[in-house]
Amino acid sequence: MDAVLRAAREAVVRDHMALENAGDFAAVLATFDHPRYELFGTGTVFDGAEAVMGYFARSRTPFPDQRNELIALHSSQDAVTVEFWLMGTHLGPLRVRGETVAPTGRSFRLRMAAVFEFAPGGDRIVCERPYFDQAALLGQLGLDGVPP
Repeated sequence: MDAVLRAAREAVVRDHMALENAGDFAAVLATFDHPRYELFGTGTVFDGAEAVMGYFARSRTPFPDQRNELIALHSSQDAVTVEFWLMGTHLGPLRVRGETVAPTGRSFRLRMAAVFEFAPGGDRIVCERPYFDQAALLGQLGLDGVPP
């Protein structure tokens, strides 16, 4: 991969993350060639603009102040991998294992990684695949006793 394409992809990923922090989800969608999230921690897939916008609403309802902080960024042939902190406060209802859990008011800070995939030669994201430990998140929220 040439340096120009690498720089363009890295800029798109940085923009994507900053736009998520700003809550500008329409602009986040524009960073994709085709919007798709595959959540490794839960096995859930959101494919297409409508599904991804639903994911944004679903994830920001319990954590309206959700934000990320980049730790590291690495490029490979057709992906950019990031390590980051995800933070937020549990202020709205949260669906956990089929149950709705009332807000705890507790904050979390979770170290995560995400792979942003690109089509060969492309500079728009085709899939974001975040990796996280759901049990660690629930533990920080005091919800580790929620039945499986």
